Amino acid sequence: MRKRRAEKKHIKPDPKFNDITVAKFINSIMYEGKKSIARKMLYNSFDIIEERTKKPGIEVFKQAVMNVQPLIEVKSRRVGGATYQVPIEVRPERRIALAMRWLRLFARKRSEKSTAQKLALELIAASKNEGSAIKKKEDTHRMAEANKAFAHFKW
Repeated sequence: MRKRRAEKKHIKPDPKFNDITVAKFINSIMYEGKKSIARKMLYNSFDIIEERTKKPGIEVFKQAVMNVQPLIEVKSRRVGGATYQVPIEVRPERRIALAMRWLRLFARKRSEKSTAQKLALELIAASKNEGSAIKKKEDTHRMAEANKAFAHFKW
C-alpha cells in the first residue's frame, strides 16, 4: 500500500451534555453550516421527548441510536461477470454513522409541524424498537440473511 490511511477527525463533545455522540448527531442534522440552529433543534426535541416519555432526552436518544445500529449489511461484489450482494459485518464507527443517517432521514420524512417534533417522535419510536429507522435496519438484516449463500465471496 502506498498511501496512508486517513486520520480520524476528533470532534469536540457538545457543550450541554458533554457527549461526542450528541455532537456527531448535531453535525449530521446541520444544514449549510448553521450549527447553532441544529443544536437548538436537537435540544428542543430532547425537551419534547422528556415531556412525552418522562425520561431524560439523552437516554432516549442513546437508546434510539443503539437500537438502529445495523450489525450486518450487503456489499456488491463483481465475480466473473455477475454481481453478488455479499453480506459483511459493519464496523463500529460505520454502525453509528448509519444509525444517525437513518434517524435523520426518516425524521425529515415525517409529517409533523416542526423539525424538532419530527426528530423527537422518530427518536421515541426508535427507542421503543419501532418506526421507519428500525424498519430500515430490519430490511438491511433481512437482505444480508437472504444472501448468506454468497458470504464466501467476502475478501
